[in-house]
Amino acid sequence: MILVLGVTASGKSRLGFDLARALNSEIISIDSMKVYRRMDIGTAKPPLERRDQVKYHLIDVVEPSEAFSVDRFLEMTKSAVEQITGSGKPVVAVGGTAMYIKALLYGLFEGPGSDEGLRRKLKQQIEQEGAGELHRKLCEVDPAAGERIHPNDHRRIIRALEVYELTGKPISSFQQQFGAEKMLGDWTIVGLRREKDTESSRINQRVKKMVDLGLLDEVKGLVAAEKPLSKQAAAAIGYAEVIEHLDGEITYEKAVENIKVNTRKFAKSQRTWFKTFKDVNWLDITDDELPESILERTLAIINSRS
Repeated sequence: MILVLGVTASGKSRLGFDLARALNSEIISIDSMKVYRRMDIGTAKPPLERRDQVKYHLIDVVEPSEAFSVDRFLEMTKSAVEQITGSGKPVVAVGGTAMYIKALLYGLFEGPGSDEGLRRKLKQQIEQEGAGELHRKLCEVDPAAGERIHPNDHRRIIRALEVYELTGKPISSFQQQFGAEKMLGDWTIVGLRREKDTESSRINQRVKKMVDLGLLDEVKGLVAAEKPLSKQAAAAIGYAEVIEHLDGEITYEKAVENIKVNTRKFAKSQRTWFKTFKDVNWLDITDDELPESILERTLAIINSRS
C-alpha cells in the first residue's frame, strides 16, 4: 500500500496517476471535497481522460447538499482497499486532507465527548458575530489548530473550541498524542516537497486555470440547485469566495485573489500537519524536474522496501 501526500498543487495527483499506471493499481482519493459530485473545477479533480485509464475511488460519491464525515471516509476507504487488494492489485492512495490521512494511518481520533449546549452557544455566536471572531479566538487559545482550520470551516472551529472549553487543553495537544500511536497497516509513504515560492507560483497558476475552465459558472450552477450546498461544501476554498461574490459582497476579481491567498494559507496548514507525520520518504522536487523523474525516484523507494 502506497500513500502519496503533499500540499495543494505539489504534483501528487500526477505522481499518483503515473504510479497507478506503472503498477497496474487503482487510486483512492484522500480529499474531503473531491467526494462531491459536480464540484469538479474548484476541487481540481483528475480529468476524465485519466479516470478512463485508471480507476479512482472516493471521487463523486456524495451530493453537495450532504455532509461528509471522517467516519464515512474511513468506512468507504476500508471497502475500497478490500476491493483493490482482493483483485490482486496494489493500493495507491493520494491526498492532501491531512485529517483524513491521519485517520487512515493511525485510526480515528475521538477526543473528549461533546456538549450540545456548548455547541449551540458557539453556533449562535457564529450566526451573530460571524465565524471570523470565533476563528480569532481559536487562534489565541490554540494557534496550531487556528493555523490548520480554515476561517470558514464552522464545524471544525466549533469542535476545537468545544474541546478547549471542556478540557482546558487545545485540541492540537490531543491530536499530537494521537499521532504518536503506531501506524495501522504497512504503508509506504512518499511526500512531495517544493520550495514555498515555487508552491505559491503553482497555486496561482492552478487558480488561473480554474477561472479559465469556468469556476464561476460551476458555482452558479451549484448555488442554483434545488437542494442548498451543505456547510461543508460551501466552505470549500474556491467555492466560499465565489459565493461571497455572488452574494454581492466582493467583486469577482477580489474573489479570485482571495482564493489564491486562502489556498496559500491552506498549503501552509498542510505543511504544519505533515511535519507531524512519521516515516515519510520526502522527495524534494525542483521546479524543472520532469514527472518521469519523480516517478522513477518514487519507484526506487517502493522497490527498496519490497
